[in-house]
Amino acid sequence: MKRNSLSSFHVSLWLLFTAVILQAVESAKGKYAHMLFNELFEDYSNALRPVEDTDKVLNVTLQITLSQIKDMDERNQILSAYLWIRQSWYDAYLKWDKDKYDGLDSIRIPSNLVWRPDIVLYNKADDDFSEPVNTNVVLRYDGKITWDAPAITKSSCVVDVSYFPFDSQQCNLTFGSWTYNGNQVDIINSLDSGDLSDFVEDVEWEIHGMPAVKNVITYGCCSEPYPDVTFTLILKRKSSFYIFNLLLPCILISFLAPLGFYLPADSGEKVSLGITVLLALTVFQLMVAEIMPPSENIPLIGKYYIATMTMITASTALTIIIMNLHHCGSEAKPVPQWARVIILDYMSKIFFVYDVGENCTSPKREKEEECKLEGDDKCQRRHKEVRNHLSNRNDDCDLKEKLNGNLSKSYGVHGENVRETVNCCSCYKMLIKNIEYIANCVRDHKANRAKGIEWKKVAKVMDRFFMWIFFIMVFFMSVLVIGKAA
Repeated sequence: MKRNSLSSFHVSLWLLFTAVILQAVESAKGKYAHMLFNELFEDYSNALRPVEDTDKVLNVTLQITLSQIKDMDERNQILSAYLWIRQSWYDAYLKWDKDKYDGLDSIRIPSNLVWRPDIVLYNKADDDFSEPVNTNVVLRYDGKITWDAPAITKSSCVVDVSYFPFDSQQCNLTFGSWTYNGNQVDIINSLDSGDLSDFVEDVEWEIHGMPAVKNVITYGCCSEPYPDVTFTLILKRKSSFYIFNLLLPCILISFLAPLGFYLPADSGEKVSLGITVLLALTVFQLMVAEIMPPSENIPLIGKYYIATMTMITASTALTIIIMNLHHCGSEAKPVPQWARVIILDYMSKIFFVYDVGENCTSPKREKEEECKLEGDDKCQRRHKEVRNHLSNRNDDCDLKEKLNGNLSKSYGVHGENVRETVNCCSCYKMLIKNIEYIANCVRDHKANRAKGIEWKKVAKVMDRFFMWIFFIMVFFMSVLVIGKAA
């Protein structure tokens, strides 16, 4: 027990001694840091470029770390990003011998106390021209200054929305000195690209790289070269949101539009369906127009909307024409012979269009339908037989009248039998005339009805024809959009 208590006492004493030594060392370093700071900045000025020879170039190393993409405003063509900007250079007037200051090799001081390069974002698109964030700089004993400063930048970016929502964008971030030329301050890339190790994944954009290129440009105002470093941010849009909210509804509505040809003409909803679909697509088109910039490049989804709206407009116009064909009645002209051959004989079989109760395995029904049409030979022969029979009845009555007249003249027979025979013949004549009139009316009604049935069948065949045509058009347009996106 005594040994354990002695060992714990020794450990506690050793920890206390170590803490005292560390506090003493820290206090000593703090003392030397204050002494160093006072000596370094006693005659220092942060207004002049810190070089011993004014003809010497001061090299500034630049490194950009992309932390987050805050917003991509396609309409105003502005990229908002959260960056960490690291700059490092050597100050010839801020050096010391670390052995004289108890091995103190670095100190951290406010950045406004030392000279800083005026490196700015050339393509800045922000209304706020405030000063950089006044963070501390790390000053080493050899004069190297490292300045890490966070920044939320808004830069102009030329947005090409030709393939929206399957587009890729390249936004440039150009950094350079605003007043110092290349003979005074030179910018050096720390890395060949921007640092993406701390990037926070964005919900809308994928980062495919951030290469850095150094450029030396001579502007028209000045003869000296001005170097800059351009970081090209390569972005790929995540299109899932737009596919499910803009593209897929349009495709479904587009496939719904040709079904208007399948609606019965008597329903009265064929034109209403086309107009409703056209209004729905107009709403989606306005949603896309609010997002996109007002440029000459029409986005891919916008082209798809315009093509679909044009197709639906054409389908509505064709529906109106077909409705007029459907409602052709007795006053309309008969179906032309070429339309009867091409549409009624061939196209109706291709598109499986049959009348009510008619199918491809009922020849008896076809014969009955043929008898309904005007000009049928068999029906005409039947009408001729009826007329011949009625004319024979008329001849019989005439013969009976002649016989009765001869009898009355020869034998002087004047009786009720003769009068009854004459009255019977006159009744037959009136009856025959009425029957002929009714038969003509029925025949004309059947001919007019057959004419209307033919026009209705023509309209039905044309409905089926245009329905398949527009289905094929919608399918190929959708495949074309997906193919261009790929």
